[in-house]
Amino acid sequence: MDTLELWQYGLIALGAFLVGLGKGGLPGVGNITVVLMALALPPKASVGILLPILISADIIAVIVYRRHAEWRYIWKLAPWMLTGIVIGYFVFSRVDDAQVRFLIGLILLSMTGVHFYRKWLRRHATEIDTLPHHPVFISSTGIIGGFATMVANAAGPVAALYFIASGLPKYAYIGTSAWFFLLANLVKVPLMVDLQIIDFASIRFSASFMLYSVMGAAIAPMIVKHINQKLFEYLIWFFVIVGGIKLIIP
Repeated sequence: MDTLELWQYGLIALGAFLVGLGKGGLPGVGNITVVLMALALPPKASVGILLPILISADIIAVIVYRRHAEWRYIWKLAPWMLTGIVIGYFVFSRVDDAQVRFLIGLILLSMTGVHFYRKWLRRHATEIDTLPHHPVFISSTGIIGGFATMVANAAGPVAALYFIASGLPKYAYIGTSAWFFLLANLVKVPLMVDLQIIDFASIRFSASFMLYSVMGAAIAPMIVKHINQKLFEYLIWFFVIVGGIKLIIP
Protein backbone atom coordinates (compact mmCIF):
# COMPACT_ATOMS: atom_id res chain seq x y z
CA MET A 1 0.00 0.00 0.00
CA ASP A 2 3.04 2.27 0.10
CA THR A 3 3.01 2.73 -3.68
CA LEU A 4 -0.42 3.97 -4.65
CA GLU A 5 -1.46 4.97 -8.10
CA LEU A 6 -2.92 8.45 -8.42
CA TRP A 7 -6.49 7.19 -8.83
CA GLN A 8 -6.16 5.08 -5.67
CA TYR A 9 -4.82 7.99 -3.64
CA GLY A 10 -7.62 10.20 -4.97
CA LEU A 11 -10.35 7.73 -4.02
CA ILE A 12 -8.97 7.21 -0.51
CA ALA A 13 -8.50 10.95 0.06
CA LEU A 14 -12.03 11.63 -1.17
CA GLY A 15 -13.33 8.85 1.07
CA ALA A 16 -11.59 10.34 4.12
CA PHE A 17 -12.97 13.79 3.23
CA LEU A 18 -16.48 12.34 3.01
CA VAL A 19 -16.05 10.76 6.45
CA GLY A 20 -15.53 14.27 7.82
CA LEU A 21 -18.53 15.61 5.92
CA GLY A 22 -20.69 12.87 7.39
CA LYS A 23 -19.59 13.62 10.94
CA GLY A 24 -20.04 17.33 10.26
CA GLY A 25 -23.71 17.10 9.41
CA LEU A 26 -24.18 15.62 5.92
CA PRO A 27 -25.95 12.26 6.41
CA GLY A 28 -25.25 9.28 4.18
CA VAL A 29 -21.88 10.29 2.78
CA GLY A 30 -19.99 7.84 4.98
CA ASN A 31 -21.46 4.96 3.01
CA ILE A 32 -19.81 6.25 -0.16
CA THR A 33 -16.50 6.13 1.70
CA VAL A 34 -16.96 2.38 2.24
CA VAL A 35 -17.46 1.93 -1.52
CA LEU A 36 -14.47 4.09 -2.46
CA MET A 37 -12.15 2.31 -0.04
CA ALA A 38 -13.22 -1.13 -1.25
CA LEU A 39 -12.65 -0.09 -4.86
CA ALA A 40 -9.24 1.50 -4.21
CA LEU A 41 -7.78 -1.20 -1.94
CA PRO A 42 -8.12 -4.94 -1.33
CA PRO A 43 -11.54 -5.17 0.38
CA LYS A 44 -10.35 -6.73 3.66
CA ALA A 45 -7.49 -4.24 3.96
CA SER A 46 -9.84 -1.35 3.17
CA VAL A 47 -11.93 -2.10 6.28
CA GLY A 48 -8.84 -1.85 8.50
CA ILE A 49 -7.54 1.28 6.78
CA LEU A 50 -10.86 3.06 7.16
CA LEU A 51 -11.33 2.29 10.87
CA PRO A 52 -8.68 4.69 12.31
CA ILE A 53 -9.94 7.43 9.97
CA LEU A 54 -13.46 6.90 11.32
CA ILE A 55 -12.17 7.00 14.89
CA SER A 56 -10.40 10.32 14.27
CA ALA A 57 -13.65 11.80 12.95
CA ASP A 58 -15.62 10.28 15.84
CA ILE A 59 -13.29 11.98 18.33
CA ILE A 60 -13.95 15.37 16.73
CA ALA A 61 -17.71 14.74 16.80
CA VAL A 62 -17.57 13.72 20.47
CA ILE A 63 -15.56 16.83 21.40
CA VAL A 64 -18.16 19.05 19.74
CA TYR A 65 -21.35 17.23 20.81
CA ARG A 66 -20.25 15.36 23.95
CA ARG A 67 -22.78 17.08 26.22
CA HIS A 68 -25.77 16.08 24.13
CA ALA A 69 -25.54 12.29 24.46
CA GLU A 70 -28.47 10.30 25.87
CA TRP A 71 -26.60 7.40 27.47
CA ARG A 72 -29.64 5.27 28.29
CA TYR A 73 -30.15 4.61 24.59
CA ILE A 74 -26.50 3.67 24.16
CA TRP A 75 -26.65 1.16 27.03
CA LYS A 76 -29.79 -0.45 25.60
CA LEU A 77 -28.22 -1.04 22.21
CA ALA A 78 -24.61 -1.72 23.22
CA PRO A 79 -24.86 -5.41 24.32
CA TRP A 80 -26.59 -6.38 21.09
CA MET A 81 -24.15 -4.36 19.00
CA LEU A 82 -21.26 -6.17 20.72
CA THR A 83 -22.92 -9.49 19.89
CA GLY A 84 -23.11 -8.49 16.24
CA ILE A 85 -19.47 -7.38 16.27
CA VAL A 86 -18.38 -10.77 17.62
CA ILE A 87 -20.41 -12.57 14.93
CA GLY A 88 -18.84 -10.30 12.31
CA TYR A 89 -15.38 -11.07 13.71
CA PHE A 90 -15.81 -14.82 13.20
CA VAL A 91 -17.28 -14.33 9.71
CA PHE A 92 -14.50 -11.91 8.75
CA SER A 93 -11.83 -14.41 9.80
CA ARG A 94 -13.21 -17.03 7.40
CA VAL A 95 -13.73 -15.08 4.18
CA ASP A 96 -11.38 -13.93 1.42
CA ASP A 97 -11.20 -10.59 -0.42
CA ALA A 98 -13.76 -11.55 -3.06
CA GLN A 99 -16.26 -12.63 -0.42
CA VAL A 100 -15.65 -9.49 1.66
CA ARG A 101 -16.17 -7.38 -1.46
CA PHE A 102 -19.51 -9.11 -2.01
CA LEU A 103 -20.49 -8.74 1.66
CA ILE A 104 -19.67 -5.03 1.67
CA GLY A 105 -21.80 -4.49 -1.43
CA LEU A 106 -24.66 -6.52 0.00
CA ILE A 107 -24.51 -4.70 3.34
CA LEU A 108 -24.48 -1.29 1.67
CA LEU A 109 -27.53 -2.14 -0.45
CA SER A 110 -29.26 -3.50 2.66
CA MET A 111 -28.40 -0.32 4.59
CA THR A 112 -29.90 1.71 1.76
CA GLY A 113 -33.13 -0.23 2.20
CA VAL A 114 -32.99 0.43 5.95
CA HIS A 115 -32.48 4.14 5.30
CA PHE A 116 -35.58 4.49 3.16
CA TYR A 117 -37.57 2.28 5.53
CA ARG A 118 -36.55 4.66 8.30
CA LYS A 119 -37.84 7.61 6.27
CA TRP A 120 -41.13 5.77 5.77
CA LEU A 121 -41.39 5.18 9.52
CA ARG A 122 -40.86 8.87 10.20
CA ARG A 123 -43.94 9.63 8.10
CA HIS A 124 -45.93 7.23 10.30
CA ALA A 125 -45.09 8.64 13.70
CA THR A 126 -47.82 6.73 15.53
CA GLU A 127 -46.12 3.44 14.62
CA ILE A 128 -42.74 4.69 15.84
CA ASP A 129 -43.92 5.42 19.39
CA THR A 130 -43.65 1.83 20.64
CA LEU A 131 -41.22 0.39 18.07
CA PRO A 132 -37.89 1.49 19.64
CA HIS A 133 -38.88 0.02 23.02
CA HIS A 134 -39.70 -3.44 21.70
CA PRO A 135 -37.00 -5.98 22.73
CA VAL A 136 -37.02 -7.64 19.31
CA PHE A 137 -36.45 -4.30 17.58
CA ILE A 138 -33.59 -3.36 19.92
CA SER A 139 -31.84 -6.74 19.72
CA SER A 140 -32.17 -7.18 15.95
CA THR A 141 -31.07 -3.60 15.27
CA GLY A 142 -28.03 -4.00 17.51
CA ILE A 143 -26.93 -7.38 16.11
CA ILE A 144 -27.35 -6.34 12.48
CA GLY A 145 -25.57 -3.04 13.15
CA GLY A 146 -22.71 -4.77 14.95
CA PHE A 147 -22.22 -7.24 12.12
CA ALA A 148 -22.36 -4.46 9.51
CA THR A 149 -19.83 -2.29 11.32
CA MET A 150 -17.38 -5.17 11.87
CA VAL A 151 -17.48 -6.43 8.29
CA ALA A 152 -17.92 -3.18 6.38
CA ASN A 153 -17.80 -0.15 8.73
CA ALA A 154 -21.38 0.46 7.57
CA ALA A 155 -23.67 0.44 10.60
CA GLY A 156 -24.74 4.09 10.28
CA PRO A 157 -28.24 3.58 8.84
CA VAL A 158 -29.07 0.81 11.31
CA ALA A 159 -28.07 2.85 14.36
CA ALA A 160 -29.83 5.88 12.89
CA LEU A 161 -32.99 3.81 12.55
CA TYR A 162 -32.93 3.11 16.29
CA PHE A 163 -31.91 6.57 17.52
CA ILE A 164 -34.32 8.47 15.27
CA ALA A 165 -37.17 6.04 15.98
CA SER A 166 -36.51 6.73 19.68
CA GLY A 167 -37.48 10.35 19.05
CA LEU A 168 -34.15 11.94 19.94
CA PRO A 169 -33.95 15.68 19.16
CA LYS A 170 -31.37 16.81 16.60
CA TYR A 171 -28.43 17.52 18.90
CA ALA A 172 -29.20 14.58 21.19
CA TYR A 173 -29.20 12.34 18.13
CA ILE A 174 -25.84 13.69 16.93
CA GLY A 175 -24.24 13.50 20.39
CA THR A 176 -25.57 10.02 21.13
CA SER A 177 -24.47 8.72 17.72
CA ALA A 178 -21.02 10.31 18.12
CA TRP A 179 -20.35 8.58 21.44
CA PHE A 180 -21.90 5.30 20.30
CA PHE A 181 -19.80 5.00 17.15
CA LEU A 182 -16.60 6.07 18.89
CA LEU A 183 -17.04 3.32 21.49
CA ALA A 184 -18.09 0.71 18.89
CA ASN A 185 -15.14 1.54 16.65
CA LEU A 186 -12.67 1.39 19.55
CA VAL A 187 -13.98 -2.08 20.48
CA LYS A 188 -13.27 -3.24 16.93
CA VAL A 189 -9.59 -2.23 17.00
CA PRO A 190 -8.19 -5.22 19.00
CA LEU A 191 -10.33 -7.58 16.93
CA MET A 192 -8.94 -6.10 13.71
CA VAL A 193 -5.43 -6.38 15.13
CA ASP A 194 -6.05 -10.04 15.95
CA LEU A 195 -7.26 -10.59 12.38
CA GLN A 196 -4.06 -8.85 11.16
CA ILE A 197 -6.18 -6.30 9.33
CA ILE A 198 -4.70 -3.49 11.43
CA ASP A 199 -1.01 -3.13 12.33
CA PHE A 200 1.44 -0.26 12.82
CA ALA A 201 2.00 0.05 9.08
CA SER A 202 -1.71 0.28 8.31
CA ILE A 203 -2.22 2.84 11.10
CA ARG A 204 0.53 5.03 9.63
CA PHE A 205 -1.13 4.68 6.26
CA SER A 206 -4.52 5.68 7.73
CA ALA A 207 -2.96 8.62 9.57
CA SER A 208 -1.69 10.07 6.31
CA PHE A 209 -5.32 10.57 5.22
CA MET A 210 -6.78 11.83 8.51
CA LEU A 211 -6.20 15.48 7.55
CA TYR A 212 -8.77 15.08 4.77
CA SER A 213 -11.29 13.87 7.34
CA VAL A 214 -10.65 16.88 9.57
CA MET A 215 -11.03 19.19 6.55
CA GLY A 216 -14.35 17.57 5.70
CA ALA A 217 -15.66 18.05 9.22
CA ALA A 218 -14.60 21.73 9.17
CA ILE A 219 -16.14 22.45 5.76
CA ALA A 220 -19.39 20.52 6.26
CA PRO A 221 -21.33 23.31 8.06
CA MET A 222 -20.60 25.73 5.20
CA ILE A 223 -21.70 23.19 2.59
CA VAL A 224 -24.96 22.53 4.44
CA LYS A 225 -25.89 26.21 4.12
CA HIS A 226 -25.53 26.26 0.33
CA ILE A 227 -26.96 23.00 -0.98
CA ASN A 228 -30.37 21.50 -1.45
CA GLN A 229 -30.22 18.94 1.35
CA LYS A 230 -32.87 16.66 -0.13
CA LEU A 231 -31.29 16.59 -3.59
CA PHE A 232 -27.86 16.04 -2.07
CA GLU A 233 -29.13 13.15 0.04
CA TYR A 234 -30.76 11.42 -2.93
CA LEU A 235 -27.57 11.81 -4.98
CA ILE A 236 -25.55 10.28 -2.15
CA TRP A 237 -27.80 7.24 -1.93
CA PHE A 238 -27.83 6.89 -5.71
CA PHE A 239 -24.04 6.59 -5.72
CA VAL A 240 -24.17 4.18 -2.76
CA ILE A 241 -26.54 1.94 -4.74
CA VAL A 242 -24.35 2.10 -7.85
CA GLY A 243 -21.25 1.40 -5.77
CA GLY A 244 -22.91 -1.48 -3.94
CA ILE A 245 -23.92 -3.09 -7.22
CA LYS A 246 -20.39 -2.54 -8.55
CA LEU A 247 -18.96 -4.42 -5.56
CA ILE A 248 -21.39 -7.32 -5.92
CA ILE A 249 -21.00 -7.56 -9.71
CA PRO A 250 -17.37 -6.55 -10.45
